[in-house]
Amino acid sequence: MMDLTGRTALITGGGTGLGREIALLLAREGMNISIAYSRSKQQADQTVVDLQSLGVRAESFQADLIKSSNAIRLVEECANSFGRLDLLIHNAGTTQFIPFSDLDSVDETIWDDIFAVNVRSAFFMARAAAPLLRINPDGQIIMTSSIAGLSPRGSSLPYSVSKAALIQLTKCLAVALAPDIRVNTVAPGLLETRWVEGFAPERLENMSQAALLKKHTSVQDTAEAFVMLAKNSSITGQTFIVDAGLIYA
Repeated sequence: MMDLTGRTALITGGGTGLGREIALLLAREGMNISIAYSRSKQQADQTVVDLQSLGVRAESFQADLIKSSNAIRLVEECANSFGRLDLLIHNAGTTQFIPFSDLDSVDETIWDDIFAVNVRSAFFMARAAAPLLRINPDGQIIMTSSIAGLSPRGSSLPYSVSKAALIQLTKCLAVALAPDIRVNTVAPGLLETRWVEGFAPERLENMSQAALLKKHTSVQDTAEAFVMLAKNSSITGQTFIVDAGLIYA
């Protein structure tokens, strides 16, 4: 397993929820951390303070990643501050809560917004980071997808389709960036983060009981999967499911 000490990670959506937990675990492995956020400045800045208390370097950067120019700027800011980039974790995402059967509520704007954040920005970030990731040995990219990309489920139909596209993008980038850069994705189940505020309590309970393990997916367990991938130099093009068995419901 790779030693992560002294390496640098850039985590989009890193100030809250799963991204924050990934950042804390990587910091405990000795990695320096760049936190990218879109709107959650206060949370991102607090995460930086918490990371620094673990003895690593950490900074936060604001970026709206639906524009390729902002992805380039973000990577440049990270490089200027830390001098290197070894791991890109693309955890930024968005959704709309719309029942699958309500086709009339899904308009062009919803499709465009969800795909811009969940798919296009992942490509822009990978393209921007690739030159830096190639400089040092064992450069890698890890995406956050979802079991909604593996079966017809989730907060909305466009969200499910976008996560399926992200899983395919992961495979394509693994081919495109080999052998220098490994690319994988983690597909969580239902995480107890601010995202679940869009679900009714009874739906959350039903989903918990439907999972084989009769519980929601642990945020920490999911973050541990990112750390495992970060330390393993023989895995690429793969999707790792961490969902308490919800995909079988």
